[in-house]
Amino acid sequence: MKKDRPYKIKHIKSWFNSATGIQLVLLGLLGLAIIVSTGMGYIRIPFMDVIRIIIAKISGNSDLLKNFDEVLQVIVMDVRLPRILTAAIVGGGLSVSGAVFQGILLNPLADPYTLGISAGAAFGASLAILLNLGLGIYSIPLFAFAGAATTLFLVIYLAYSGDAPAGGLSSNNLILSGIIVSAILSAGISFLKYLADEQVSIIIFWLMGSFASRTWTDVLLTLVCVGIGFLVAVFFARDLNLMSMGNRTATSLGVNTRRLTLVLLITASLMAAICVSVSGIIGFVGLLVPHMMRFLAGPDNRRLLPLSMLTGAILLLCADTVTRAVLPHEIPIGILTALIGGPFFCYIFRKRHMA
Repeated sequence: MKKDRPYKIKHIKSWFNSATGIQLVLLGLLGLAIIVSTGMGYIRIPFMDVIRIIIAKISGNSDLLKNFDEVLQVIVMDVRLPRILTAAIVGGGLSVSGAVFQGILLNPLADPYTLGISAGAAFGASLAILLNLGLGIYSIPLFAFAGAATTLFLVIYLAYSGDAPAGGLSSNNLILSGIIVSAILSAGISFLKYLADEQVSIIIFWLMGSFASRTWTDVLLTLVCVGIGFLVAVFFARDLNLMSMGNRTATSLGVNTRRLTLVLLITASLMAAICVSVSGIIGFVGLLVPHMMRFLAGPDNRRLLPLSMLTGAILLLCADTVTRAVLPHEIPIGILTALIGGPFFCYIFRKRHMA
């Protein structure tokens, strides 16, 4: 038995270090974080009571909730859980989007905001707040998504060049186009703030990002869109690996670099757009998480994308829980992620500059 022990320990370590092992561990941590976060807040709910409420609602077994306070059921299912799940899905979507951008542009500083997606969403949301068209709670997400999508196609149009090696698009052109469009839209947002008067506080709060007042509709919308985008990204993960070897090498191995660049660029951008339209501006998640996961999984996108999605979900969920239930007063989630991601961005930039 003693002779078998080193082999078993080695086998356990090998499984834990494998992609499947890490994914299962992260999936378990995500489930635990969801349950613990649901119980935290102004009204504390025991761990087992949260599980009991969720199981009863999913299974439809009302006997589990006999003599149970209905207020707690409303708090768990209608107030906290939609916000928590939305935060997790948005974190996963932004992380996958950032990993795809970095793989396409071959730039470690790329994230969902490099191409001006955040500026486009911010301009659309600001316009919706200013116009107040009477579309209810969906007017801001709808305009934010429309602004982000329009910005994406404008950036692609400006960046297109027939001489580019990737069939018309190069990373430098895309980044420069994103900077130009972002600068113009930032000026437009400032002008809308000037016109907003009393509503300027609403615009500023949205720009800082928040998951307050999320509903099950938001959960379903983000889950479907992020899920489809993730499946597309994973489907082309092998081709994305080949593109990291250079366009000529990828082309010689049968990869249509032009089509792949457009498909993944549009997929990642629309994933970021739907996330931003629901949550507001939340920066640095798409930059921070893929770099963290490369230390564990390496550069293989077939392993990197699933791990980035799970880690991004955990990270943003924990950050939102801190702002909602730990701090004395709730602060916008975008401020906390900027405080964490800003120094990390400076570190990567400096390290890349020294290399």
